[in-house]
Amino acid sequence: MLNLNGITVRLGGRTILDRAAAALPPRSRVGLIGRNGAGKSTLMKVMIGQLDPDEGSCDMPRDTRLGYIAQEAPSGTATPFDTVLEADKERAALMAEAEHTEDPDRLGHIYERLTTIDAYTAPARAARILVGLGFDEEMQGRPLDSYSGGWKMRVALAALLFSNPDLLLLDEPSNHLDLEATLWLENFLKAYRGTVVIISHERDLLNNVVDYILHLEGGKITLYPGGYDAFERQRAERLAQQEAARAKQAAEREKLQDYVARNSARASTAKQAQSRAKALAKMQPIAAAIEDPTLHFGFPSPAELRPPLITMDMAAVGYTDTPILRRVNLRIDPDDRLALLGRNGNGKTTLARLIAAQLAPMEGTMQSSAKMNVGYFTQYQVEELDVTDTPLEHMTRVMKGATPGAVRAQLGRFGFSGERATQKVGSMSGGERARLALALITRDAPHLLILDEPTNHLDVDSREALVQALNEYSGAVVIVSHDRHMIELVADRLVLVDNGTAQPFDGSLDDYTDIILRKADGNASSSGDAPKVDRKADKKAAAEWREKQKVLKNAVNKAEREMTSLIAERKRIDAVLFDPKSATGPEAKMTTSQLMVKRAEVEKKLEAAEEVWMEAGAALEAG
Repeated sequence: MLNLNGITVRLGGRTILDRAAAALPPRSRVGLIGRNGAGKSTLMKVMIGQLDPDEGSCDMPRDTRLGYIAQEAPSGTATPFDTVLEADKERAALMAEAEHTEDPDRLGHIYERLTTIDAYTAPARAARILVGLGFDEEMQGRPLDSYSGGWKMRVALAALLFSNPDLLLLDEPSNHLDLEATLWLENFLKAYRGTVVIISHERDLLNNVVDYILHLEGGKITLYPGGYDAFERQRAERLAQQEAARAKQAAEREKLQDYVARNSARASTAKQAQSRAKALAKMQPIAAAIEDPTLHFGFPSPAELRPPLITMDMAAVGYTDTPILRRVNLRIDPDDRLALLGRNGNGKTTLARLIAAQLAPMEGTMQSSAKMNVGYFTQYQVEELDVTDTPLEHMTRVMKGATPGAVRAQLGRFGFSGERATQKVGSMSGGERARLALALITRDAPHLLILDEPTNHLDVDSREALVQALNEYSGAVVIVSHDRHMIELVADRLVLVDNGTAQPFDGSLDDYTDIILRKADGNASSSGDAPKVDRKADKKAAAEWREKQKVLKNAVNKAEREMTSLIAERKRIDAVLFDPKSATGPEAKMTTSQLMVKRAEVEKKLEAAEEVWMEAGAALEAG
């Protein structure tokens, strides 16, 4: 279906794609992944013909219909419903022609073609897609210009899906979606009959939808079968093989260099040395598998505060004189981890702003700890960074009176060390800017972190680093996110923002997912179908899990220290057995047989320590 033949693209003197080659199977669903700035969007532009490669080609069947969302969102007085219907160009043209043609034969052909392309069910299909992406019947009939940019991009996505192209190309389609719309999109894509190439950093979407992963790194692309988890396993095996091959090559190189150095001057071995020197020159170096040292988040731990941090009693909140949410009863303690669920527009961000004290309650009460610091992350902070300044200048400005070392230390927690601290924000990727915004809001070691869609600009590896940092953070966390992987690994409590209020959701994220999907299929009409669970028991279980993790970490560290000590002792014994004259410690007074007995005892202790280390480490990884 789609062949990428040695594609090379150079932009601004930099090689973005370097002879990238892959063959995508027909009707496959492919996840195009890679670190931020790797060139994923560039490769997609080559696929759709927006960018001509410097070398190579992108080949597909001649009559392939491509579908791709343009950079600009639709606008004007047309409604979302009309905009989606017009996306099927052939249907729109035939319908228009049918109204004006007077040729009965032509009219017959038109009606026959309209039947073939299923044109008469198009309004129902358009409505279903719009509902899935969050547009109810009233919203479908409003003019586009009454919507924000994010909702307009949803209309663009709906129009693209409705047009049903042979090759569907999606670049981060869930960035403008809430969790509910993301779940619907996953189901839609799983049933799609054409070929799909999707750039995404959503681990769950990549696991649930795609059957191939196309990994872009260093300008090269590699196709892996399976979803994201399968890709991680396969790539880890490849990197291990690569590292083993590199080590083997390094040993061979050292051996050849030693031979050449020792034998070049001898007449009897000069030819052999020259031959080995040629072999050495032809040896292509195997790159080491290097992890990115900047892939790091580190939230400073706050000082302890007595619970509760925040208590709301029958609170109402909104804008001007219009409440968005009413009768909100909520308590947040220092160790709480909350995720706010609900469709966009239901009031999640409004509730987050109330918690952050950016909005005051219109009714009821909200009490907060006087000593509490709050760190509040939003996409607006990322967009409002001064592109002409550096991370160091940003941090120096907000950490007034702090020493240069303290400023550098805070930046270093988020990967901005050395020269990275002095690069201009304008040259940074979206993921780097998000990291900088997180560094800025946590400079005072907040007791409560509020994160409103923190993953939109982060790649999969960065999201995993953020999850790890949040789990190590000792303060309270409130998350608004469509990233299920993050919610599942971080949140202990779920709060559903719906029907003008916020209530604890008595169920798991899987329960909520099932309800949303049943709603999308028309089999459920309310969110009250979740099975009831004991929230106190759930919170207790979360606390017990964290305590268990702490015990396991201590066991791993203790076993590692013991193994290090025993290995050193075994090394001393071996040295004495090999050269008795070198003994300087207690071993100097031991006979050979005593040393052998001692060595056996050390070996036995080492095996026991290794067993503890492996069991505790496996339990820690299993969670």
